[in-house]
Amino acid sequence: TIHNIYPNPFNPIVNINYGLPINSHVKIQIYNINGKRIETLIKGNQTLGYYSLSWDASAYPSAVYFVSMEAGSFKETRKILLLK
Repeated sequence: TIHNIYPNPFNPIVNINYGLPINSHVKIQIYNINGKRIETLIKGNQTLGYYSLSWDASAYPSAVYFVSMEAGSFKETRKILLLK
């Protein structure tokens, strides 16, 4: 599950904390408001535990974005706001 995304709103770096209760194939992607995937942050197998990653959005305009996490059959999407 995604535990925390901070700061939100952000400029230009956001931190994403997530946890895995079991070993899983994990995919974390960023989508724009139109549903277009603009970045893949993680795609691969990870062991159970807690993780943290950062997304540097300095190349993107101010807008609403979505962080999507898939791990096994689990899916979650959270909204984030980039303000420049």
